[in-house]
Amino acid sequence: MGPKTQRVYETIRTWIESGRYSAGDKLPSERALSAELEIGRTALRQVLARLVGEHFIKAHDRSSYRVLGGGITPTPAEGEPWKIHGSRSVYDNPWVTLDLVDVEPPGVERFEHHVVRLFRVAITAVIDEQDRVLMLWRYRFVPQQWGWELPGGIVDAGEDAAATAVRETEEETGWRPGPVEHVVSYQPMIGMVDSPHEIFIARGAEKVGDPTDAEEAGEVAWVSLDDIPRLMSEGKLMGSGTLVALLHILAARPRGAR
Repeated sequence: MGPKTQRVYETIRTWIESGRYSAGDKLPSERALSAELEIGRTALRQVLARLVGEHFIKAHDRSSYRVLGGGITPTPAEGEPWKIHGSRSVYDNPWVTLDLVDVEPPGVERFEHHVVRLFRVAITAVIDEQDRVLMLWRYRFVPQQWGWELPGGIVDAGEDAAATAVRETEEETGWRPGPVEHVVSYQPMIGMVDSPHEIFIARGAEKVGDPTDAEEAGEVAWVSLDDIPRLMSEGKLMGSGTLVALLHILAARPRGAR
């Protein structure tokens, strides 16, 4: 998001936080916002999509948005953090490390806590003009099952996560995505595993060849977003990154598109 787009995002968010637009209020039309804020419609839609993803507004109808909630949830004061007295490595290889960390929670006797550390990964949901998402049907031997996944992989040292998102999509599917937008960073198993996940969304892709990553090979298909809830209920969507990305997309869809 460029400086001008960021300023527009901050302006609309300030309108909401200051009460200019309260819960349930309808925002001005995209045309009116574009004129008032002096920003193009495409860039404005990026801002609105981000505000939808952060649950400040909700897509009410085509090109129509309403403010969510009864106000902005206040951030509680931070309490006393756990004390870390040190750590020792139990296992280490190029893919995964296992440490024992000497910790002391407030009011609790100190103890050693297992921590698994993995690489940061980037995962991409590519959506086409027919509201289909680019996915891989593949086998995972750990749960011993077949399922649908979004393309993604490890962020190389010194590599930007957005570049990883594009590279992994092309390697695994043969499709080169359009510009990617970062929507959320999260940790899937925050209590014991350090595994940063970066989720990106792209609109459109260009077919550039066959998949080149044999280890990550799978059947490539464009899956209708309308079919995602059924696949989810049937347990055919694998991996938290796939679920987080697709749930974000479904939540942000205009009401009429659902």
